Amino acid sequence: MSPPRRRVLLLIPTLTGGGAERVVVTLLQHLDRARFDLTLAVVDLRDAVFRAEIPSDVAFIDLRCARVRNALPKVIALIWRLRPDVVLSTLGHLNLALAIVRPLLPDSARYIARETIVVSHGITEHARSSWWAWAYKRFYRRFDKVICQSADMRDDLVQAFSIDAQRIVVINNPVDVRRIAAALEAVDPQSRSDGRSDAEQPMVRLVAAGRLVRQKGFDLLIEAIALARRRSYHLTLLGEGPLRDSLAALARSHGLRDRVEFLGFQPNPYPYLARADAFVLSSRYEGFPNIVLEALACGTPVVAVPAPGGVREILQSIQGCVIAESITAPALAVALDRWQPSRIPPRVVDRYSVASIVESYAVELQDKEDRPSPAMGGRKAPRGQ
Repeated sequence: MSPPRRRVLLLIPTLTGGGAERVVVTLLQHLDRARFDLTLAVVDLRDAVFRAEIPSDVAFIDLRCARVRNALPKVIALIWRLRPDVVLSTLGHLNLALAIVRPLLPDSARYIARETIVVSHGITEHARSSWWAWAYKRFYRRFDKVICQSADMRDDLVQAFSIDAQRIVVINNPVDVRRIAAALEAVDPQSRSDGRSDAEQPMVRLVAAGRLVRQKGFDLLIEAIALARRRSYHLTLLGEGPLRDSLAALARSHGLRDRVEFLGFQPNPYPYLARADAFVLSSRYEGFPNIVLEALACGTPVVAVPAPGGVREILQSIQGCVIAESITAPALAVALDRWQPSRIPPRVVDRYSVASIVESYAVELQDKEDRPSPAMGGRKAPRGQ
């Protein structure tokens, strides 16, 4: 007789077009249904780019809240109603909220947090960063397991927040090569052109992608293009965000109006990645950048700053990719000028295959080992602890 399926509840704030959302969708699509009974609960379903990709056999719950804190009573009630074997939450603010209310939740479940950034860098974006640092130290120990995507993330949690290293496991993000190939095949070849004739094409086509926020460092990238010795770079930026107007103004101030193109969010970014001469990652910090894996899967080399969060881990052994000396515009300009056009064999991402990464998650979701209560070092935590 086969063992009963593990009932898994996945919690996520949104299904917008980010890397964390993509990983959750990939897990839902590929986890073995003979082993797992899956439920997904989403706090805020507005702008849900990935809603249509959720498999029909996954129980889907829309919590209909604009903010995580408003959703907490519903989350608590949902966990008590479903009584899952495992609760897997992702993104730091939701993880932290769940850790805070854990004494109000059933003790029978295992609680696993999936982090998405190098936390000590990410919390600097918050006005009350000292409170966030205290809260991570105080409450994250309540999780049975914390999944990080890179060694940088793991080391940061251990060193900066005193999280027990035995509670942390590193699982890289997956890259779905078949999905990317299908997305490329679905695009009419003529539509992959950016509208310029061959004679008009810039000599070196760069592409970057991500939300237009400070973390992604697109200001550094625009300044680097202005500083680079090569004058033939053309940058296509994919993404939306609050800094779009200021980034466009920065490009104009450097005389790059015609060399920096803002295309907004693209549901299928892969044709842009595939036809670029290089993908550029300018982030001030990351977790484990999916977009870098996707660019490599398209055969496109990557020029990157050494952002904490897996960048060196991915790129340092790949010929044709260049990592800058520091996270500055001058260093990125030097890296761009050092880089030489080439193509990357897509096999470099084989180690991040969906099958192997999903199985690593499956191992954690099936772990039934009895563990001491994270709140009380082995004793059951009293309610309100």
